[in-house]
Amino acid sequence: MNTCDVLVIGGGVIGISIAREIRRRRGAARVVVLEKETALAQHASGRNSGVLHAGFYYSADSLKAKMTRAGNQALTAYCEEKRIPLNRCGKLVVAQDESELATLDELLRRGRVNGVPLEAIGEEDARRIEPRVRTLGRALFSPSTSAVDPARVLAALADDARAEGIELRLGTAYLGRRDGDVQTTAGRLSAGYVVNAAGLQADRIARDFGFAQHHRILPFKGLYLYSDEPPGAVRTNIYPVPNLRNPFLGVHFTVTADGHAKIGPTAIPAFWREQYTGWENFRLDELGEILLRQAGLLFFSGFDFPALALEELHKYSRRYLVSLAARMMTGVALHDYRRWGRPGIRAQLLDLRTRKLEMDFHFEHDARSLHVLNAVSPGFTCAMPFASHLCDRMPL
Repeated sequence: MNTCDVLVIGGGVIGISIAREIRRRRGAARVVVLEKETALAQHASGRNSGVLHAGFYYSADSLKAKMTRAGNQALTAYCEEKRIPLNRCGKLVVAQDESELATLDELLRRGRVNGVPLEAIGEEDARRIEPRVRTLGRALFSPSTSAVDPARVLAALADDARAEGIELRLGTAYLGRRDGDVQTTAGRLSAGYVVNAAGLQADRIARDFGFAQHHRILPFKGLYLYSDEPPGAVRTNIYPVPNLRNPFLGVHFTVTADGHAKIGPTAIPAFWREQYTGWENFRLDELGEILLRQAGLLFFSGFDFPALALEELHKYSRRYLVSLAARMMTGVALHDYRRWGRPGIRAQLLDLRTRKLEMDFHFEHDARSLHVLNAVSPGFTCAMPFASHLCDRMPL
């Protein structure tokens, strides 16, 4: 029977960052990371937008606010050290009508409270940053927002983890618990402490340890449409003013690490946890459970789930998605946006008691295990300081 001091379930950016932080604090500890896929970056850590967020969306009392600014700085420094290409393109947040100006002011206030560099600018200055931008009177500019290739970042983190003596077991899936040990597809494993950073599967695993009693993960599919325009045709990320009661930021322009533009993402309700394309990874048990949860939200949600679901389903239409983006920038043509990118699935946590989607990071723990149940955007940006925050709560 295999043994280790700490077992981390999930080889994504959160899991590997936690493993590295544990190893840093306890240099002699044997740390093992289980990843059910035979290659890294197959789920959210390799399929996210690659945006390094600045941290001005979140209220000061949230974990996201505490982690994002530090995460942006840490990941920027890491990419520079590892010579991973970093596109320091910034971000404009634009208003489309007068009703959004108050929220623009609230974002500016939050940015200042959170210590995030953020500039309130007029239309002229916005057009100097991006000549094609459309905004009503004014906008916000975030100079510290940038873009990277998330798969390259995860590959570098994994290389560092191996060099530090962390064992990454790819193609080894968690199956359950038996007599206090962990059952995997490669046999039984005894661990002094278990960290669950399994993303889409995190709530299932947590229930084996007595956690996630009032929470379930709902999957939402994110798709981007890629522009055929040359690199540099869009100079900066362009985002709409968000609905601060909604965990999704709305359709926006994202500039990739290599300078290309894409629009999206969608947040379409998925019907099983890893429903990337067609019937891929179909699970009948997940279909039944998720349909039941979604049906409940249609009638009893703590937010307007029916309107959200209907709006997101419309975004399967290329024409509709492009029309939303065209409100924020001139010269947006349907014929330039033909290619859908690699789908991603957002593991969004639902509170069964309030029937609301969790807006902040969420984890549960005791003396034997810790379970990361909600690490959605900006989880990629926050991975390093979030890992440190979690390790502070472990008996290391």
